[in-house]
Amino acid sequence: MEKSGPTRRERPKLSRDRVLEAAVAVADAGGIGGLTIRSLAQELGVKPMSVYYHVANKEEILDGIVDYVFSQIDLPSADGDWRTELRKRAESARRVLRRHSWAIGLMESRTSPGPATLRHHNAVLGTLRAAGFSVEMTAHAYALLDSYIYGFAIQEASLPFEGPDSVAQVSEAIMARFASGEYPHMVEMATEYTNQGGYDFGNEFEFGLTLILDGLSPA
Repeated sequence: MEKSGPTRRERPKLSRDRVLEAAVAVADAGGIGGLTIRSLAQELGVKPMSVYYHVANKEEILDGIVDYVFSQIDLPSADGDWRTELRKRAESARRVLRRHSWAIGLMESRTSPGPATLRHHNAVLGTLRAAGFSVEMTAHAYALLDSYIYGFAIQEASLPFEGPDSVAQVSEAIMARFASGEYPHMVEMATEYTNQGGYDFGNEFEFGLTLILDGLSPA
């Protein structure tokens, strides 16, 4: 008796969305430098030429995955309290950039922004304008917020430790260089603050964000 149905599991049909999702997966795993048409095709389980049926070149892929990252960030609402909304957006952006740290240097580099990117920028600008910020102050506030968010994301991604559990372990080797007594302030910072149990560099984000939001005013 013959068996009916497929003898093996079929791959999902290739599409532009699937190509971009695979590109994000490749970049997450090995950084943006590891993203090539060949590595993308390998991730998809297809021949490299098959990729070109859905994207014209690597630049289009980069445009697409940057737009994907923007689509993951919570949009602020012009109808809400502007500080609350922009805090929500900033915290969401930080979470997304922790998952996709390769995107930090690409976020503002694309000259062909996608719809999610444009919606994002328009929502932030609209929230500031609805709060009463002038066009000029809106530009200043947006630049300040993004400089802080992206800068913090770069610093956080570059740290040699991740989370409070690994801070003391990493700092032990560094502390050995303080024995000469030449760096008293670093010793003080380590022994009285960062090496105390539970220190998390990520908490510094909220402190700085609060200072910025409190310092901004539409007046």
